[in-house]
Amino acid sequence: MKYRRLGRSALKVSELCLGTMNFGPRTSEEESFAILNEAVAMGINFIDTANQYGGHLGVGATESILGKWFAEDPARRDRVILATKVYEPMSGDINDRGLSARHIQMACDASLQRLKVDHIDLYQMHHIDRTAPMEEIWQATDRLIAQGKITYVGSSNFPGWKIAQANEKAIARHRLGLISEQSLYNLTERRAELEVIPACHEYGVGVIAWSPLAGGLLAGPSGEADGRRHSPEVKAGTAARSEQLSLFAELCIELDETPGAVALAWALHQSGITASIVGPRSRQQLIAIGHVPEIVLDGAALARLDAIFPPIGPAPEAYAW
Repeated sequence: MKYRRLGRSALKVSELCLGTMNFGPRTSEEESFAILNEAVAMGINFIDTANQYGGHLGVGATESILGKWFAEDPARRDRVILATKVYEPMSGDINDRGLSARHIQMACDASLQRLKVDHIDLYQMHHIDRTAPMEEIWQATDRLIAQGKITYVGSSNFPGWKIAQANEKAIARHRLGLISEQSLYNLTERRAELEVIPACHEYGVGVIAWSPLAGGLLAGPSGEADGRRHSPEVKAGTAARSEQLSLFAELCIELDETPGAVALAWALHQSGITASIVGPRSRQQLIAIGHVPEIVLDGAALARLDAIFPPIGPAPEAYAW
Protein backbone atom coordinates (compact mmCIF):
# COMPACT_ATOMS: atom_id res chain seq x y z
CA MET A 1 0.00 0.00 0.00
CA LYS A 2 1.10 3.57 -0.66
CA TYR A 3 0.28 6.61 1.44
CA ARG A 4 -0.22 10.31 0.80
CA ARG A 5 -0.59 13.39 2.97
CA LEU A 6 -4.19 14.40 3.44
CA GLY A 7 -4.17 17.88 2.00
CA ARG A 8 -1.79 20.27 3.73
CA SER A 9 -1.98 18.33 7.00
CA ALA A 10 0.83 16.04 8.15
CA LEU A 11 -1.63 13.13 8.35
CA LYS A 12 -0.81 10.22 6.03
CA VAL A 13 -3.60 8.05 4.63
CA SER A 14 -3.64 5.07 2.30
CA GLU A 15 -4.34 5.72 -1.38
CA LEU A 16 -7.29 3.36 -1.13
CA CYS A 17 -9.91 4.46 1.40
CA LEU A 18 -12.31 1.79 2.58
CA GLY A 19 -15.86 3.01 2.09
CA THR A 20 -18.42 1.32 4.31
CA MET A 21 -21.78 2.31 2.81
CA ASN A 22 -22.54 -1.34 2.01
CA PHE A 23 -21.96 -2.50 5.59
CA GLY A 24 -25.34 -3.55 6.93
CA PRO A 25 -27.77 -2.96 4.07
CA ARG A 26 -25.83 -5.00 1.47
CA THR A 27 -23.06 -6.74 3.40
CA SER A 28 -23.57 -8.80 6.53
CA GLU A 29 -21.86 -7.94 9.77
CA GLU A 30 -19.68 -11.05 9.49
CA GLU A 31 -18.54 -10.21 5.96
CA SER A 32 -18.05 -6.55 6.94
CA PHE A 33 -15.64 -7.68 9.66
CA ALA A 34 -13.81 -9.86 7.13
CA ILE A 35 -13.45 -6.87 4.78
CA LEU A 36 -12.18 -4.65 7.59
CA ASN A 37 -9.63 -7.25 8.70
CA GLU A 38 -8.44 -7.75 5.12
CA ALA A 39 -8.19 -4.00 4.57
CA VAL A 40 -5.95 -3.56 7.61
CA ALA A 41 -3.83 -6.53 6.55
CA MET A 42 -3.42 -4.92 3.10
CA GLY A 43 -2.20 -1.70 4.67
CA ILE A 44 -5.36 0.34 4.22
CA ASN A 45 -5.45 2.73 7.18
CA PHE A 46 -8.28 5.02 6.01
CA ILE A 47 -11.91 4.09 6.78
CA ASP A 48 -14.80 6.29 5.70
CA THR A 49 -18.39 6.14 6.89
CA ALA A 50 -21.31 8.48 7.63
CA ASN A 51 -23.85 8.74 10.40
CA GLN A 52 -26.73 8.26 7.97
CA TYR A 53 -25.47 5.02 6.40
CA GLY A 54 -27.64 2.02 7.14
CA GLY A 55 -30.22 1.81 4.40
CA HIS A 56 -33.25 -0.25 5.32
CA LEU A 57 -31.64 -1.09 8.69
CA GLY A 58 -31.97 2.55 9.70
CA VAL A 59 -29.60 5.48 10.07
CA GLY A 60 -26.55 4.74 12.18
CA ALA A 61 -26.50 1.01 11.43
CA THR A 62 -23.19 1.13 9.56
CA GLU A 63 -21.45 3.10 12.31
CA SER A 64 -22.77 0.54 14.80
CA ILE A 65 -21.18 -2.31 12.82
CA LEU A 66 -17.87 -0.47 12.86
CA GLY A 67 -18.31 0.07 16.59
CA LYS A 68 -18.66 -3.67 17.17
CA TRP A 69 -15.51 -4.29 15.13
CA PHE A 70 -13.53 -1.75 17.16
CA ALA A 71 -14.90 -3.23 20.39
CA GLU A 72 -13.60 -6.70 19.46
CA ASP A 73 -10.04 -5.39 19.67
CA PRO A 74 -9.49 -1.86 21.04
CA ALA A 75 -5.99 -1.85 19.49
CA ARG A 76 -7.63 -1.56 16.08
CA ARG A 77 -8.63 2.04 16.71
CA ASP A 78 -5.03 3.27 16.77
CA ARG A 79 -4.27 1.56 13.44
CA VAL A 80 -6.81 3.42 11.33
CA ILE A 81 -7.73 6.96 10.34
CA LEU A 82 -11.47 7.08 11.02
CA ALA A 83 -13.70 9.44 9.06
CA THR A 84 -17.43 9.99 9.38
CA LYS A 85 -19.92 12.65 8.33
CA VAL A 86 -22.67 14.96 9.58
CA TYR A 87 -25.57 16.70 7.84
CA GLU A 88 -28.22 14.20 6.76
CA PRO A 89 -31.53 13.82 8.66
CA MET A 90 -31.20 11.37 11.53
CA SER A 91 -34.86 11.45 12.59
CA GLY A 92 -38.08 13.33 11.95
CA ASP A 93 -37.00 16.12 14.29
CA ILE A 94 -36.61 19.37 12.35
CA ASN A 95 -33.31 20.12 14.15
CA ASP A 96 -31.87 16.62 13.84
CA ARG A 97 -30.18 17.47 10.55
CA GLY A 98 -28.06 20.10 8.82
CA LEU A 99 -25.04 21.97 10.14
CA SER A 100 -26.35 24.02 13.03
CA ALA A 101 -23.93 24.15 15.95
CA ARG A 102 -26.47 22.24 18.02
CA HIS A 103 -26.82 19.41 15.52
CA ILE A 104 -23.07 19.15 14.89
CA GLN A 105 -22.45 18.69 18.62
CA MET A 106 -25.28 16.18 19.12
CA ALA A 107 -24.51 14.24 15.94
CA CYS A 108 -20.84 13.93 16.85
CA ASP A 109 -21.69 12.61 20.32
CA ALA A 110 -24.10 10.08 18.79
CA SER A 111 -21.50 8.92 16.24
CA LEU A 112 -18.89 8.46 18.95
CA GLN A 113 -21.34 6.33 20.90
CA ARG A 114 -22.22 4.13 17.91
CA LEU A 115 -18.59 3.81 16.82
CA LYS A 116 -17.52 3.04 20.41
CA VAL A 117 -14.52 5.37 20.14
CA ASP A 118 -13.48 8.52 21.98
CA HIS A 119 -12.51 10.56 18.93
CA ILE A 120 -13.02 10.87 15.17
CA ASP A 121 -9.96 11.67 13.07
CA LEU A 122 -11.76 13.38 10.19
CA TYR A 123 -15.21 14.88 10.72
CA GLN A 124 -16.77 15.76 7.37
CA MET A 125 -19.70 17.98 6.46
CA HIS A 126 -21.69 15.67 4.18
CA HIS A 127 -23.30 18.48 2.17
CA ILE A 128 -23.41 22.25 2.03
CA ASP A 129 -25.96 23.81 4.40
CA ARG A 130 -27.01 27.15 2.91
CA THR A 131 -28.78 28.16 6.13
CA ALA A 132 -25.76 27.71 8.40
CA PRO A 133 -23.20 30.55 8.56
CA MET A 134 -19.61 29.31 8.38
CA GLU A 135 -18.94 31.20 11.63
CA GLU A 136 -21.48 28.95 13.36
CA ILE A 137 -19.99 25.81 11.82
CA TRP A 138 -16.43 26.73 12.77
CA GLN A 139 -17.55 27.60 16.29
CA ALA A 140 -19.05 24.13 16.64
CA THR A 141 -16.04 22.29 15.22
CA ASP A 142 -13.62 24.38 17.29
CA ARG A 143 -15.51 23.22 20.36
CA LEU A 144 -15.34 19.56 19.30
CA ILE A 145 -11.60 19.87 18.67
CA ALA A 146 -11.13 21.49 22.08
CA GLN A 147 -13.10 18.63 23.63
CA GLY A 148 -10.82 16.10 21.90
CA LYS A 149 -13.74 14.55 20.03
CA ILE A 150 -12.49 15.33 16.52
CA THR A 151 -9.05 16.12 15.08
CA TYR A 152 -9.56 17.42 11.54
CA VAL A 153 -12.48 18.84 9.56
CA GLY A 154 -13.36 18.02 5.97
CA SER A 155 -16.18 18.64 3.53
CA SER A 156 -18.05 16.51 1.03
CA ASN A 157 -20.00 17.48 -2.08
CA PHE A 158 -18.99 21.14 -1.66
CA PRO A 159 -18.71 23.49 -4.65
CA GLY A 160 -15.46 25.33 -5.21
CA TRP A 161 -16.77 28.67 -3.94
CA LYS A 162 -17.86 27.12 -0.64
CA ILE A 163 -14.47 25.48 -0.13
CA ALA A 164 -12.87 28.90 -0.65
CA GLN A 165 -15.35 30.64 1.65
CA ALA A 166 -14.96 28.04 4.39
CA ASN A 167 -11.19 28.29 4.41
CA GLU A 168 -11.16 32.09 4.22
CA LYS A 169 -13.42 32.18 7.28
CA ALA A 170 -11.10 29.71 9.02
CA ILE A 171 -8.05 31.79 8.15
CA ALA A 172 -9.74 34.82 9.70
CA ARG A 173 -10.19 32.77 12.89
CA HIS A 174 -6.53 31.61 12.76
CA ARG A 175 -7.69 28.02 12.34
CA LEU A 176 -6.57 25.19 10.06
CA GLY A 177 -9.89 24.96 8.22
CA LEU A 178 -10.82 22.20 5.78
CA ILE A 179 -8.10 19.67 5.01
CA SER A 180 -10.13 17.48 2.66
CA GLU A 181 -13.04 17.45 0.24
CA GLN A 182 -14.79 14.21 -0.64
CA SER A 183 -16.09 14.69 -4.16
CA LEU A 184 -17.82 12.73 -6.90
CA TYR A 185 -15.05 12.10 -9.42
CA ASN A 186 -14.45 9.46 -12.06
CA LEU A 187 -13.77 9.07 -15.78
CA THR A 188 -17.39 9.76 -16.69
CA GLU A 189 -17.93 12.57 -14.17
CA ARG A 190 -15.10 15.09 -14.36
CA ARG A 191 -16.86 18.33 -13.46
CA ALA A 192 -14.83 18.52 -10.24
CA GLU A 193 -11.86 19.45 -12.45
CA LEU A 194 -13.49 22.79 -13.32
CA GLU A 195 -13.46 24.52 -9.94
CA VAL A 196 -13.57 22.05 -7.04
CA ILE A 197 -10.14 20.50 -7.58
CA PRO A 198 -8.49 23.86 -8.45
CA ALA A 199 -9.98 25.41 -5.29
CA CYS A 200 -8.72 22.47 -3.24
CA HIS A 201 -5.26 22.83 -4.77
CA GLU A 202 -5.20 26.55 -3.95
CA TYR A 203 -6.11 25.98 -0.29
CA GLY A 204 -4.16 22.78 0.30
CA VAL A 205 -7.27 20.61 0.56
CA GLY A 206 -6.87 16.93 -0.31
CA VAL A 207 -9.49 15.44 -2.62
CA ILE A 208 -11.01 12.06 -1.79
CA ALA A 209 -12.76 10.64 -4.85
CA TRP A 210 -16.07 8.92 -4.21
CA SER A 211 -17.78 6.68 -6.77
CA PRO A 212 -14.56 6.24 -8.77
CA LEU A 213 -16.29 3.38 -10.62
CA ALA A 214 -19.30 5.56 -11.48
CA GLY A 215 -21.68 3.39 -9.49
CA GLY A 216 -20.48 0.27 -11.33
CA LEU A 217 -20.51 1.70 -14.84
CA LEU A 218 -16.71 1.51 -15.08
CA ALA A 219 -16.33 -1.80 -13.30
CA GLY A 220 -16.78 -4.01 -16.33
CA PRO A 221 -18.32 -7.49 -16.22
CA SER A 222 -15.97 -8.92 -13.58
CA GLY A 223 -18.21 -8.35 -10.60
CA GLU A 224 -16.38 -5.37 -9.09
CA ALA A 225 -19.50 -3.22 -9.32
CA ASP A 226 -20.98 -4.25 -5.96
CA GLY A 227 -23.91 -5.80 -7.81
CA ARG A 228 -25.08 -2.41 -9.01
CA ARG A 229 -24.18 -2.83 -12.68
CA HIS A 230 -27.59 -4.46 -13.16
CA SER A 231 -29.47 -1.45 -11.79
CA PRO A 232 -31.64 0.57 -14.21
CA GLU A 233 -29.33 3.57 -13.82
CA VAL A 234 -26.19 1.63 -14.71
CA LYS A 235 -27.93 -0.16 -17.57
CA ALA A 236 -29.05 3.19 -18.98
CA GLY A 237 -25.56 4.61 -18.57
CA THR A 238 -24.05 1.58 -20.28
CA ALA A 239 -26.36 1.99 -23.25
CA ALA A 240 -25.68 5.73 -23.52
CA ARG A 241 -21.91 5.26 -23.32
CA SER A 242 -21.60 1.97 -25.18
CA GLU A 243 -18.94 3.27 -27.61
CA GLN A 244 -16.85 4.83 -24.82
CA LEU A 245 -17.08 1.73 -22.65
CA SER A 246 -16.13 -0.49 -25.56
CA LEU A 247 -12.99 1.57 -26.24
CA PHE A 248 -12.25 1.57 -22.50
CA ALA A 249 -12.57 -2.22 -22.35
CA GLU A 250 -10.15 -2.58 -25.28
CA LEU A 251 -7.57 -0.40 -23.54
CA CYS A 252 -7.93 -2.37 -20.31
CA ILE A 253 -7.31 -5.62 -22.19
CA GLU A 254 -4.12 -4.10 -23.65
CA LEU A 255 -3.05 -3.05 -20.15
CA ASP A 256 -3.92 -6.52 -18.82
CA GLU A 257 -6.00 -5.01 -16.06
CA THR A 258 -9.69 -5.05 -15.21
CA PRO A 259 -11.72 -1.93 -16.02
CA GLY A 260 -12.35 -1.35 -12.33
CA ALA A 261 -8.66 -1.41 -11.48
CA VAL A 262 -7.82 1.00 -14.31
CA ALA A 263 -10.60 3.40 -13.31
CA LEU A 264 -9.36 3.44 -9.72
CA ALA A 265 -5.74 3.87 -10.81
CA TRP A 266 -6.68 6.72 -13.17
CA ALA A 267 -8.14 8.73 -10.28
CA LEU A 268 -4.92 8.27 -8.29
CA HIS A 269 -2.92 9.59 -11.26
CA GLN A 270 -4.84 12.89 -11.25
CA SER A 271 -3.40 16.00 -9.64
CA GLY A 272 -4.73 16.79 -6.17
CA ILE A 273 -6.30 13.38 -5.52
CA THR A 274 -5.30 11.93 -2.16
CA ALA A 275 -7.33 8.72 -2.17
CA SER A 276 -10.00 6.77 -4.01
CA ILE A 277 -12.87 5.31 -2.02
CA VAL A 278 -13.53 1.62 -2.62
CA GLY A 279 -16.75 0.09 -1.39
CA PRO A 280 -16.47 -3.71 -1.70
CA ARG A 281 -19.37 -5.94 -0.77
CA SER A 282 -17.08 -8.88 -0.07
CA ARG A 283 -13.54 -9.63 1.01
CA GLN A 284 -12.78 -11.11 -2.42
CA GLN A 285 -13.79 -7.89 -4.17
CA LEU A 286 -11.35 -5.99 -1.96
CA ILE A 287 -8.53 -8.45 -2.64
CA ALA A 288 -9.12 -8.09 -6.39
CA ILE A 289 -8.28 -4.38 -6.32
CA GLY A 290 -5.58 -4.40 -3.66
CA HIS A 291 -2.84 -3.94 -6.26
CA VAL A 292 -4.31 -0.72 -7.67
CA PRO A 293 -1.77 1.61 -5.99
CA GLU A 294 0.98 -0.27 -7.82
CA ILE A 295 -0.53 0.29 -11.28
CA VAL A 296 1.40 2.82 -13.35
CA LEU A 297 -0.42 4.39 -16.28
CA ASP A 298 2.05 5.94 -18.69
CA GLY A 299 1.49 9.11 -20.67
CA ALA A 300 0.15 7.23 -23.67
CA ALA A 301 -2.44 5.37 -21.58
CA LEU A 302 -3.53 8.55 -19.82
CA ALA A 303 -3.85 10.34 -23.16
CA ARG A 304 -6.03 7.55 -24.53
CA LEU A 305 -8.24 7.70 -21.45
CA ASP A 306 -8.62 11.47 -21.96
CA ALA A 307 -9.55 10.82 -25.58
CA ILE A 308 -12.19 8.27 -24.55
CA PHE A 309 -13.51 10.31 -21.61
CA PRO A 310 -12.69 13.95 -22.48
CA PRO A 311 -12.16 16.45 -19.66
CA ILE A 312 -14.41 19.52 -19.45
CA GLY A 313 -11.79 22.18 -19.73
CA PRO A 314 -9.82 24.22 -19.59
CA ALA A 315 -9.94 24.48 -15.81
CA PRO A 316 -10.34 26.53 -13.72
CA GLU A 317 -11.37 29.25 -16.19
CA ALA A 318 -13.65 27.20 -18.44
CA TYR A 319 -16.29 29.91 -18.75
CA ALA A 320 -14.32 33.03 -17.82
CA TRP A 321 -13.69 35.73 -20.44
